[in-house]
Amino acid sequence: MSHLLWKTLVLSPVVLGVTVLVSAKAMAAAEVGSSSEDTKPKAANASIFIQTEQPKVNQQLVAQKTDENKVLEEVNRYSNEGKNQNSLSQVTSVSQFSDVQPTDWAFQALQSLVERYGCIAGYPNSTYRGNRALTRYEFAAGLNACLDRVNELIATATADLVTKQDLATLQRLQEEFSAELATLRGRVDSLEARTAELEANQFSTTTKLVGEAIFVVSDIFGNNTGDANNTVFQDRVRLDLQSSFTGKDVLHTRLAAGNALAFNQVGNGGGAINTAEGTQTFQLGSTSNNSVIIDWLAYYVPIGPAQVYFAGTGGIHSDYVATNNPYFEDFDGGNGALSTFASESPIYRIGGGAGAALTLPFGKGGNFFKPSSLTIGYLASNANNPGTNQGLLEGNYAALGQLNFSVGDRLSIAATYVHGYHGAGGGNLFDLGGGLGSANRVVGTNQANTLTTLNGSSSNSYGIEAAFRPSDKLSVSGFVSYHDITGFGAGDDYEAWSYGLGVALPDFGKKGNVLGIFAGAEPYAFNRGGAFAGTGNDIPYHFEGFYKYRVSDNISITPGVIWLTSPGQNSNNDDAIIGTLRTTFTF
Repeated sequence: MSHLLWKTLVLSPVVLGVTVLVSAKAMAAAEVGSSSEDTKPKAANASIFIQTEQPKVNQQLVAQKTDENKVLEEVNRYSNEGKNQNSLSQVTSVSQFSDVQPTDWAFQALQSLVERYGCIAGYPNSTYRGNRALTRYEFAAGLNACLDRVNELIATATADLVTKQDLATLQRLQEEFSAELATLRGRVDSLEARTAELEANQFSTTTKLVGEAIFVVSDIFGNNTGDANNTVFQDRVRLDLQSSFTGKDVLHTRLAAGNALAFNQVGNGGGAINTAEGTQTFQLGSTSNNSVIIDWLAYYVPIGPAQVYFAGTGGIHSDYVATNNPYFEDFDGGNGALSTFASESPIYRIGGGAGAALTLPFGKGGNFFKPSSLTIGYLASNANNPGTNQGLLEGNYAALGQLNFSVGDRLSIAATYVHGYHGAGGGNLFDLGGGLGSANRVVGTNQANTLTTLNGSSSNSYGIEAAFRPSDKLSVSGFVSYHDITGFGAGDDYEAWSYGLGVALPDFGKKGNVLGIFAGAEPYAFNRGGAFAGTGNDIPYHFEGFYKYRVSDNISITPGVIWLTSPGQNSNNDDAIIGTLRTTFTF
């Protein structure tokens, strides 16, 4: 056999280098085509238990991994490897391989293939990895590259350079691996076509769109309250543009629209009960007529060991702090508890708007509590208003401090303090950033919410939140909060309490399903004077049960019931029962 043919055949033990450049794309296409990994369109703490060790990022709506996402991820990964490792530079000398030595048994053959024929390349990090086993696909790709190079040399050389026997041998080699080469070629072509289509149609290289649409059929029952309401079909839609500029930061620009209206609760005397008890999460952010607003603009970025949060509008405390209420908390989305009360402690509903927060981890040593963190935040309700007693510092605000502790991976505890300032002109304590004079209230009774209209007031709230996971199929969580409101006028002081306990059974009946039961007392206040004298001093208990059934990765159906006793803190009022069937689409 001629010298040229021998040079061709000795490539087989050292062909791995050239295969990297050809087979990488083919293997990526194979992975995309055969992947059956389940996607999990969950909010950040919907499927994890301990939250204190990691600050919240992307928690409102987490993007799902579609097939197109996977293709882009593969393309970006290989592209980044090439950029970072300078893999496009041509290997022209065997000395460029850091793991090839002159004493290696195939050194001369490899030197000839690299320096004489130029048909062998290495990995992006200048290694050859000659001891690694290769697949038939990898061998076929490398063989094809070298045979193409040999055929090119033959075509440009003299006619007597090789014999017919040599050419026949080359042809047999190509025919032997024709099936593998055809498969590789098809996979690469398919990947390149899909990549070109995605690149041509994507609207941004830094932004992805994540959405949630909620359809709800709901009704409320209970004598006068039941007579005053009808069965409703309501909706809410959120479209979240999530932009990342460094790969570690996230800018959320969220659009929201909805047509949800709260039920009217009526007492035994025929008068309206002015209360936020039984408020459901999908009713938050609703514009009542499906008009579109930017309801949340926030930016998360790590700075050193700290996770920093900035809110331009619509910021709330649970955006950046651990609420320790897994499976119930879904950041007012459509995959957690039905009500605002069961989803998180009312202490996180005090204030909101624009501001900043940061979370600092500590306790990485041998401490009993680890990992642990400290979270502090400040949100102003009317930060955009330059008027008197308004703005970022002079208007309504709520400042939060929270210590987060974890005991192993089964128990998490948080101690929370919130100081709020509420200017003269009225408003509500649990207003979620509604601000001065706002009628917005999202949880609790009228007695616990209503602030003085004549004078300003300050609030000091204290809370404990804990979650315990005795097994992977059981989660227990709860909270208690105390609120001390000091008015700046006579008779404006009052106190409010709230507490709750929930039990969740994840994967109940099917993976991804959740059965949740929650009970407690929505925020209430006793013995308030003035306009509240005689309005009731009974505890307004809240009982809730729901079952989230996961139809697919992107669709869930949640039937549930909310039972309210002594609405308006008055046992003379009939109990109210809210029945809800919620369907949630995430994309």
